[in-house]
Amino acid sequence: MQITTPDIGVDKATVAEILVKVGDTIAVDESIVLLESDKASVEVPSTSAGVVKSILVNQGDEVSDGTVLIELQAEDDASTVESQEADATDKTSENTPTELPDEEILQEVATHQPKASSQSEQSSQSASTSTVEVKLPDIGVEKALVGEILVQVGEEVEVDQSLVVVESDKATVEVPSTVAGTVEAIHIQEGDSVKEGVLILTVKTADSTPAAEQAAPQAAEKPKAQATSEVKTETAPQQTAAPAGDIEVKVPDLGVDKAAVAEILVQVGDTVEKDQSIIVVESDKATVEVPSTTAGVIKAIHVELGQNVSEGVALMTIEAERQAAPAVAPAEKSEAPAAKATPAPAAAPKAEPAATPETHSADKLTKEQNAANAKVYAGPAVRKLARELGVVLAEVKASGPHERLMKEDLFAYVKNRLTAPQTTAAPAAATAPAGLPKLPDFSAFGGVEEKALTRLQQVSIPQLSLNNYIPQVTQFDAADITELEAWRNELKSNFKKEGIGLTIMAFIIKAVAYLLKEEREFAGHLSDDGKSVLLRNEIHMGIAVATPDGLTVPVLRNPDQKSIKQIAIELGELSQKARDKKLSPKDLQGANFTITSLGSIGGTAFTPLVNWPQVAILGISPATMQPVWNGEGFDPRLMLPLSLSYDHRVINGADAARFTNKLTKLLKDIRTLLI
Repeated sequence: MQITTPDIGVDKATVAEILVKVGDTIAVDESIVLLESDKASVEVPSTSAGVVKSILVNQGDEVSDGTVLIELQAEDDASTVESQEADATDKTSENTPTELPDEEILQEVATHQPKASSQSEQSSQSASTSTVEVKLPDIGVEKALVGEILVQVGEEVEVDQSLVVVESDKATVEVPSTVAGTVEAIHIQEGDSVKEGVLILTVKTADSTPAAEQAAPQAAEKPKAQATSEVKTETAPQQTAAPAGDIEVKVPDLGVDKAAVAEILVQVGDTVEKDQSIIVVESDKATVEVPSTTAGVIKAIHVELGQNVSEGVALMTIEAERQAAPAVAPAEKSEAPAAKATPAPAAAPKAEPAATPETHSADKLTKEQNAANAKVYAGPAVRKLARELGVVLAEVKASGPHERLMKEDLFAYVKNRLTAPQTTAAPAAATAPAGLPKLPDFSAFGGVEEKALTRLQQVSIPQLSLNNYIPQVTQFDAADITELEAWRNELKSNFKKEGIGLTIMAFIIKAVAYLLKEEREFAGHLSDDGKSVLLRNEIHMGIAVATPDGLTVPVLRNPDQKSIKQIAIELGELSQKARDKKLSPKDLQGANFTITSLGSIGGTAFTPLVNWPQVAILGISPATMQPVWNGEGFDPRLMLPLSLSYDHRVINGADAARFTNKLTKLLKDIRTLLI
């Protein structure tokens, strides 16, 4: 069972915190993930009870409505899982052992070839043409997601050509073809959840040669796998506890000659656990996280981003808390090469860095660019192609699911760059920077002290930047609320007895909601083509609330249909939920007008920013007593400053002036609402 992102009222949100771990037993409505948008921080609850099988997102990922967050094993599926585990113990040596970590299993998926059905094999040997069913091999986990389909129906494929990309929480792997031929049918779609034995596609082969050629490698691979497992089983009992010491973590058998360091997940001084991922390496077939073989503290890192590494190359030195007896290591090393029949001298790992400059010269990207590419969501084949072409992936527009970069995106980017008209070099002064320039060095002026922005402030920056594209104007006015405030003070004591806080904001919300029913453009939206205004049928008002982490805007539903008392109650509840970080996604979505107030902080007027896709926002400043001419003399009146900001593409200045004028009359005599 998959738990997906609910409707959170925004297009995208950032995974701020993952609240569960694989293996945890969770209940219905238990929070699993904390999401943050420019509006609020929201905890996503589980819609079912069960055990967490896998976590499909990482901290910092951007998710949208429908994105799969975790995979859950329901409580009523326990018997099914037990039977599956019993079956797994009976698997033959042709399948990857389920005791292996995900990284080793997926490495074998990349190097081993999936089985075709026995019927297809028999037919391929007896006829000149045959149809072979390519199925998903044992991937070591119950399910994986189809990230990308790399071929189409009718396309010619070669042996070892990548067919599909499958993704687990540990690695992204390209599954290769076992035969050469023509793709006859594709039986899966991108985003499907698949497991071992699921039919991927059907390939029509020309003869049985590929199947015959496969037999030898598979036969050779079995003794190799058996020998490797024997080495492991023989050496494991010999491991004894030893005092702490320096341990070199080396590249394990990746199934390929070389792979590039795509990401370094730790730093010198970090404390790591055994089996914790420390480095991500990429080949043209798979992206694999290399785990630490021991627990301890990172003393040194011996590789760099973009460096090509192979089996046995030292990655890091870890000061281990407890480790295997050092005497076992030589015996293990001596037996493993014997099984492979390719003895390697001890100096081989030292010779590897010497070959590194050649690989760097083949790459057309700098170390910084390779590091930037590692942060972009793309498959191994796309990353390799980007390195060969010298493309910075962050500059390419992604078209795949969940903003995954596809090969087609890369080709389109390169084609566009090649076909773009060449412009003559202009003086440096003529080219304006795309954004703000970098800050100057303040060290000569006393230095600086850095204070981190809150997560809510950070995620609000893109939303606030949209105001650069809105031609915004602000209309200022003042409302006489002397009588309204006197009436509020009369009602306040009775409301307080019921535990209700009655503020002037409740009256303002009611008056604005009444006015928006007449002036519908102020609660509308500019269409995407800029040729019309979309008028909303209901009024849902955003109320800005200040919290310790920043400003958030919960939504008050249908205030035009509610009494002052109902508005006051809901306003208090929403404000408290915002301060306690307990707003649900529904509490933040659907607003078509916003009110923001400075309360009693101070000030006479300000310019609130229009909250796109809305077209207007009302700012309230603190009310003050002012002398007002009555025709014969000055009367002391309580005046409330109003600041109406609006999108000038939708609303004219005269319309804005009429809106604020009508609002001042409503607030001066709230009884007008009854007429």
